[in-house]
Amino acid sequence: MKSALVRINAAVCESFLAAADALSRRRARDIPEKTIDRLVDLRWLEWNGGTLRLTQVGEIVLMKVQAKTFANAPAI
Repeated sequence: MKSALVRINAAVCESFLAAADALSRRRARDIPEKTIDRLVDLRWLEWNGGTLRLTQVGEIVLMKVQAKTFANAPAI
């Protein structure tokens, strides 16, 4: 059961990284609706005046996910 949770979390983290990247490039239209709904439910993204953006919690989660990704990257 634990390995299934890890896969789900990894998939959510991966989709969150992709969504954050799309937002930074002003390409919110490239984020699938299901992903947006999931990330809004998690309170990592929010709609503000018709614009999708990271929440304060989302910014913290993004920093943690990026740090974990960097720490797990193979050495050059």
